[in-house]
Amino acid sequence: MIEHHQLPIHQIRIGIYGTSTIVDRIMKVMASFPVFAPVPVVVSEEQEAPELTDRMQGEMEAMLLADPLAQRKLATGEWLPLPVYPVPVNEAGFYRALFAAERQGKLTGGISVDTMPEGVVRQVMQALDLSNVQAAIYAGPEREPGTSAPGERIADFHQAWYDSGACSVALTGIESVARELSKRGIPHERVLPSDQDIQMSLEQAMLSAVSRRSREGQMVVGMIRIDDFAAQALKRNNEHEVQKLKLDIHRMMLDYVESLDGCLSHLGGDEYMFFTTRSVFRRETGGYKAIPLAKAVNETYGISLSIGIGFGHSASSAGTNARIALSKSKEAGGNACFIIREDRTLIGPLAMAEQERDALSFTDASFIKRAEEAGMASAYLSKLLHQRARFGKYEYKVHELAHLLGITVRSAHRLLQLWSDHDLVEISGIEKVPRGRPRQIFKFSFLE
Repeated sequence: MIEHHQLPIHQIRIGIYGTSTIVDRIMKVMASFPVFAPVPVVVSEEQEAPELTDRMQGEMEAMLLADPLAQRKLATGEWLPLPVYPVPVNEAGFYRALFAAERQGKLTGGISVDTMPEGVVRQVMQALDLSNVQAAIYAGPEREPGTSAPGERIADFHQAWYDSGACSVALTGIESVARELSKRGIPHERVLPSDQDIQMSLEQAMLSAVSRRSREGQMVVGMIRIDDFAAQALKRNNEHEVQKLKLDIHRMMLDYVESLDGCLSHLGGDEYMFFTTRSVFRRETGGYKAIPLAKAVNETYGISLSIGIGFGHSASSAGTNARIALSKSKEAGGNACFIIREDRTLIGPLAMAEQERDALSFTDASFIKRAEEAGMASAYLSKLLHQRARFGKYEYKVHELAHLLGITVRSAHRLLQLWSDHDLVEISGIEKVPRGRPRQIFKFSFLE
């Protein structure tokens, strides 16, 4: 058991979602978790989950989800607006429901069960020496197409077994099903999570929130390089104007880093470094989507920037990751920003002076390793990611790819064959030309 008095004094705002029966129960268990500031969200119908959680987003750090039907929506990925921690119903809850049914004289025949895995049901029945008792277990969808109530089909399942005489009591984990069974006069018992199940979910939510807060305070190192400053300097009439340009750019850098509550250092030449925290950087970039500084510098002076951002558990590791990210921005041809997280996951490119069509999200480190093992050098991968984000391009003819990567057509053919062997590239079409052989179009499927 976790010693709660050792936790941070700042409370964690957590929503408690479910019907009144289960919310009341969770609130009682939560009394022993002073770290939480609970916000109960009592609903009458399970389908309210998506719209309610949308409203809660931004107000809560997490949500405890106690309804089985809403948990199914979570499992299918229908809605994930904020960190959600389901409260499971395990053996203890099933034991309790069986005991209540037997004590009230309902367990005179078989049982029909929903929201419980078959393995758990069989294991409990065997442990209680009830292996000879009929157990009908529901495993279908909660809603029949065309029905209005989410649990209507499940209630029909229980009624069919009860009417057949094979089952004398229904065990359900869904309140709407329990209400429907009451209307139909079918004996039933609720299967509810035990106090221990609730405690385990609360501890998981607590540890995750503490870890997330620690991550938000993590140091971020940014490295900025002015792209081809020498060419811009040649456009000035004299050295005085060049120095004035440098001062103006430096002032814009200072203003931007000030908005990040950070500090800026000039590394000499055309490079700068800044420090801030992860939570502030995420906020100012709109969730790692855009770099306002790049657009401002481009619109004011016609200058583009290469930016690398590094996250890390220490200043040293964050700095190393920032340098790697900057190199990827340079490899992409400049006017780009990449982020390397503490686990070496790649994010980017972020929107810069030109609006990105579709900035790619996390690129897993294992994928990057697989691509490099297939002969896809880091510089090639950076350029492909950049083109995909900026122009939505993931199909190339050989001469287009050769031009992008700065290699010969023959080398491009060789690389495409190698990447095809590693399932990174496939032929997506043929372009007919007036003279000569048709040209194959190659699709980078991992970018699609």
